[in-house]
Formats: sequence, structure tokens, C-alpha cells
Amino acid sequence: MRKKIPTGIIGMVHLKALPGSPNFAGDLSDVERIAIADASTLLAGGVDAILVENFGDVPFQKKVDAVTIAAMTRIVRSIVEMSSVPVGVNVLRNDPHAAIAIASSTGACFIRVNVHIGAMVTDQGLIEGEAAETLRLRDSLSSDIAILADVGVKHATPFDEKWSLEQEAKDAWHRGLADALIVSGNGTGTPTSRVDIERVKHVVQDAPLIVGSGVTCESLPDLSLACAWIVGTALKRDGKAENEVELAQVLRLTDAKSSTGDC
Repeated sequence: MRKKIPTGIIGMVHLKALPGSPNFAGDLSDVERIAIADASTLLAGGVDAILVENFGDVPFQKKVDAVTIAAMTRIVRSIVEMSSVPVGVNVLRNDPHAAIAIASSTGACFIRVNVHIGAMVTDQGLIEGEAAETLRLRDSLSSDIAILADVGVKHATPFDEKWSLEQEAKDAWHRGLADALIVSGNGTGTPTSRVDIERVKHVVQDAPLIVGSGVTCESLPDLSLACAWIVGTALKRDGKAENEVELAQVLRLTDAKSSTGDC
């Protein structure tokens, strides 16, 4: 049975570098404070969900260390406790097992998985999907955590030269049993192609689609085939992902969304 997914505007909380990563500044409490401030601004602006991600942990590991899981659990729990909307987890670069562990321990409702099925060549090397293991872990925890799976994930190149977006979408939905599919541009903050969304919708008409990057007030109406939009960069000061969330930008986007409609 498919799990309930978030719809509408999913605002990003991009965590500063966590303990164990090269850019960690030495104060986890400060990282938590900044994350809570961004989450508070997103909530004040009327987002429909929040997604927390270890954005500052470059260069990313394929699978994260225990200290990353512990730090994210602490921060995600704080955000869940203050939030009136669903909260999700994305553990970069591709650690859905850590994400499910964090979500199940904190009360978060969904996770994002960058490579759920197949294989992609990335700056971390070859990343292979682990759909079978991920779903079995979720089932073992009797969890209703939704799995939002990327297709044609950003910052990656398909390993198979015969790869197609349509085939990955069909496999992720029918064989990987994802609860929703995410379609993105090719990098953080880059626009998602309406054509790509239409291609995916054509082959998996019953799958909920989520736009994963590059959403702005101007592009939102053109992306109405999706039932949710993950937004980070456009909500930040000066349009830079590493900056703080600005309330005025959140309000502009949620106002634009009000005429678009959810699933």
C-alpha cells in the first residue's frame, strides 16, 4: 500500500556542516539554531511541509557516519516538535537507511531518496539504488514513512548508456514501489523541465509527481502537473542556497501556489 505523501510547497532546511564533516564550525548548537530559524520562517510563510537535508556536509559520503545520523536526529526532532506541517529527511549523498532511521526516531513523515533504483555516476563515484533493502527496513519498523524517489537525479549521470527517464520512472514506481517520483533539473537550483515532467506523467499516470529543483514564483504555474514542489534556493536571501530563508520570498511563493492547487 502506498504511503501518504506531502503536497504543496515543501520548503528546504539546508543544514550547515555537521560534526565529522570538513566544514563543521565546531558548534552543533549553532547549526541547530540556524536550522530552527529557517524552519520557523518557512512555517511563518505558510509552507505545506519541510525537508531537512545535510546540505553543508560536502564532500558527501555515499553512506554517512554515525555522528551524522546522531546530529541530524537531534535537529530533525527539534523541527518536528515545533512544526505544524509534515517534516521529511534527506541524507546526502544517498543514505535512505539513515534517513528512515532518523525519520522513525523523530516523528518525521517522509524521506527523499536520490538514487532509489538503478545506478548513477556521481562525484562520489557509482551509486546504486537499494529499493529492496529500503522497503524491507521500512516494513520491519512497521512505518508509514513515505519514500519520495528521484528519477534522473541532479548532479549525476546515468550509468547505463541505454537509460531513459521514462524507463527509470516506470521502474521506480512499479518495481521500486516509491510513493512519489521527483523530477529535477541537473543541479541545485536549476530549473526543472516541464517536458520532463510530462514525459514521466505519460508513462506513470497514477504516480504523484514532485518538482525537485529550480522552482520560482514565475515557473510554478508552468509546473502544475506536479502535486508538490521542493523549494530551497528561491526562498533564500539573494537566491543563494547557503543563505538564510527570507520570509518575503516564502510569502511570494505560497501566494503564487494558492492559484495552482494540490493533488
